[in-house]
Amino acid sequence: MFLTKYNPFDEFKDFSSRFNSLLSEFDNRGSSLSGFVPVVNTREGEYAYHVDADLPGVKKEDIKIDVKDDVLTISGERHHKEEVKEDDYHRIETSFGKFERSFTLPKGADIENITASSKDGVLEVIIPKQKSEAEKAKKIEVK
Repeated sequence: MFLTKYNPFDEFKDFSSRFNSLLSEFDNRGSSLSGFVPVVNTREGEYAYHVDADLPGVKKEDIKIDVKDDVLTISGERHHKEEVKEDDYHRIETSFGKFERSFTLPKGADIENITASSKDGVLEVIIPKQKSEAEKAKKIEVK
């Protein structure tokens, strides 16, 4: 029979491990612990791929869109400050944070003609599809 010495602090180590695991889950979901993670919707249309990102409070000037090695990256920073002054109180709420989302572009994406627009806190990125070889083919009439 083996005897093990009881250490009451082992319970705290286990608690610490579980607590850190819980914090990392919040971190991955975009809580205020790690800045700002925008909600993104993607869809495929007949002629293009669409990426819509909800960016409330983010100015167009603070958004950066890059394409490198067939990866589209949307990044930027949000600065929001709301101040209310009343006779009996003064309240200031500030929210800020950097964000970055990356997407691997599918084969056939026309990266040379990507467009982006921002309106009412929603960024829309349109990635046109390249025309297929059949559509590019030119029929030559014999005279």
